[in-house]
Formats: sequence, C-alpha cells, structure tokens
Amino acid sequence: MSLETTLILLKPDCVTKSLCGEVIKRFEAEGFKIRGTKMLKMSNELLQEHYAHISDKPFFPSVVEFMTSSPIIAIALEGEGVIGRVRDLLGPTDSTKADEGTIRGDLGVDTQNNVCHASDSSESAQAELKRFFADGELFSY
Repeated sequence: MSLETTLILLKPDCVTKSLCGEVIKRFEAEGFKIRGTKMLKMSNELLQEHYAHISDKPFFPSVVEFMTSSPIIAIALEGEGVIGRVRDLLGPTDSTKADEGTIRGDLGVDTQNNVCHASDSSESAQAELKRFFADGELFSY
C-alpha cells in the first residue's frame, strides 16, 4: 500500500448530531493522520463544482438543501491506502445497506444522511483536496 491523502467531509447530519468526535476517533484508531481540517458553510458555487457529476439529477436540489443546512467539516486524512480503507470503514453510500460496525451502518440513516463523503479514487482525492484546502493549509508531521 502507498501513503495517500484523501478528503473527508463530515456532512450536516454528522455535525448537527454531534457525531464528529466519534467519526474522527474511528479514523485515528486506524492510524490515519489529520493533515488539515476546517469548518465551512458550502456555497452554491462550491456545491456545483463538488457535485457536478449529479447536478443534472432530479434529486440535486435536495442535496443542495441538505448540504447547506449546517456547516460541514472538511478533513484531509493521510495513511497507507487511506482512500480504500476509509471507504471500507464507512460502508456503502446507502446507510440502510451498511453493515453494523461501519460508520454509516452505526451512525447513518439513508443515502443522503450518511455522515461522511470520502474521495473514491486518487484522482478525485487530489481534485477534492485542492477544492477545499488552499496551498499551505495541509501539514505533515
């Protein structure tokens, strides 16, 4: 496995239900390092860019409404094979299909209220990290 950095978004349901500490604890228990973090309110421009692949879908307005309902927390997470390992820890996008013991299986509700977004590939991680973190906002230690 190689050392990678991925983007995690703690979604509004995670923030408003005070689940952030639990999710971060699970990531850190796996040995992942936080390289950067910030809380922000997603703008329409940022939403359009981040969700461009679904912006033409009929459910997109509900995604916008949900993702702007509270601040989110963006995290740059580093580790060996972190992209795939995080996705395994999260479980499937639909929380109702996620196994107990996964983050979404334990804390999520459905496809939208599923606690976290995580990059799905090295290419998307690189693009998403640049979208949410400016130069100098990611740290190594």
